[in-house]
Amino acid sequence: MNTRQTALAPGRPRTLAAGLVAALSERIRRGRRGPLAAGHKLPTEAALMAEFGVSRTVVREAISRLQAAGLVETRHGIGTFVAGVGEGSDAGGPRAFRIGPEQLATLQDVVAVLELRIGVETEAASLAAQRRSDDNLRAMRQALADFAAAVEAGGDAVGPDFELHREIARATQNGHFAELLGTLGQRIIPRARLDPAAALSPERLAYLKRVHGEHESIVDAIAARDSDAARAAMRTHLANSRERRRREALPLVVPPGTARGPGRPVVR
Repeated sequence: MNTRQTALAPGRPRTLAAGLVAALSERIRRGRRGPLAAGHKLPTEAALMAEFGVSRTVVREAISRLQAAGLVETRHGIGTFVAGVGEGSDAGGPRAFRIGPEQLATLQDVVAVLELRIGVETEAASLAAQRRSDDNLRAMRQALADFAAAVEAGGDAVGPDFELHREIARATQNGHFAELLGTLGQRIIPRARLDPAAALSPERLAYLKRVHGEHESIVDAIAARDSDAARAAMRTHLANSRERRRREALPLVVPPGTARGPGRPVVR
């Protein structure tokens, strides 16, 4: 089949990205024994650009959306691989643990996932400090650099954020940590719920710079092989995110008998 027949209608990059996502998603669903079966590597960016006639920006946005949907996973320095299970998988077998988009529909759901991450990733950071390799550390530093570059370019840096946490899990040298993070996918980064094309406000930019500083503290502790400091830095980072989401989840209640003055928010 000439895959170029999967038409991508002309339009803005986000429209093109949606078309590419649909085309690749369909291949993954149909490809359980083909070239896009679970565990198989996706074509390179250059190959997808040539095949679908789109820009690198479109390809990267499409891959980011597939990651957020849990259909693919990117392994730093290696490539992007199919993570989903296609049609015809063993429906009678045990159900793999996953957190789907429907389980992240509310801020309360996001807080619940952050509580899970605190339980898992604080210990992962401690183990990473004890066991990390030089390659692991280089990959973490690259993820930090990618995060900073994405923020400076006006992006929300969800991909590099997730890749950093995934690399810390790999650095434990215990495959279960990395497998769990890979199963959860990019959607566990709270910002993945936002529109990636939305412009960064000054407040959000300042927030992302604070996140970057927290990330640097974690990586510095891992680099120093200080397991207690790494554990504490990861707990602080995730607890800060959890408390921010808890505040966002609180209803804005006007005290009884208080008139709603200018600028006072309405209860929603």
